[in-house]
Amino acid sequence: MTRSPSLICKGCWQNLRLPVPLRGIPSLPFRAIGLKPSRMNPNTCTFCELAFTTIMRARNVDIDASVMFADLRGYTGLTETLQPETMSELLDTFYDACGNAIWAQDGLLNKTIGDAVMAVFNFPVKHADHAARAIAAARLLQEDCRVRFAEFARTHDLDEGSLGVGIGIDSGTMKFGEFGRSHRDLTAIGTVVNVAARAQSAAAPGAILVTQRVHDRTLELAWNDEGRDYTLKGFEAPVRLYAAR
Repeated sequence: MTRSPSLICKGCWQNLRLPVPLRGIPSLPFRAIGLKPSRMNPNTCTFCELAFTTIMRARNVDIDASVMFADLRGYTGLTETLQPETMSELLDTFYDACGNAIWAQDGLLNKTIGDAVMAVFNFPVKHADHAARAIAAARLLQEDCRVRFAEFARTHDLDEGSLGVGIGIDSGTMKFGEFGRSHRDLTAIGTVVNVAARAQSAAAPGAILVTQRVHDRTLELAWNDEGRDYTLKGFEAPVRLYAAR
């Protein structure tokens, strides 16, 4: 279920106790000076983005957060048979589902990388249960994509099994800021981000794989999966991953 968008910026309210209006008539004076909903999370504002690029430029800001990578499976193969317009429609469908799921849990849709997305939870809107929120977003995304992809497959005469989403999640300390010289990129970096990306690569279509750190932060979810060790690219030692049902 898609939640109603926030009427005020959650970032400004939580961090500064400023009720900055995002929608409706009260927001019109703010729109006139360029303040509007952020593209990374429409429940925060462009002032928050400015704070990211100004305050975080030092590149030494550590945050405790959860990172989720979600990848659209089957996309590359379909590019050989479907028209570009149809592939664009498929990507729009996937991105819309990602946005709805991530923003419902106050996450930041940090990047769209071809047929994959990267989201950060616990920044700039903070929640102590950010690992559980990342899992909730992943579950909502899988559920929404099953419905959307089934309709897409029927419309375009495709095998429903040809589309799916693989998701990986990790939690821990990472750096968030602007990186690069000729091209500056606002994002999170660190081992946590790398592990989440590799966990996503190991996830089968329809699966959600999380790390030991995520598992240990969400024991209230009553895990019945004992996990298993995966050999992930770039890591010498096996990494234990758990399947979130």
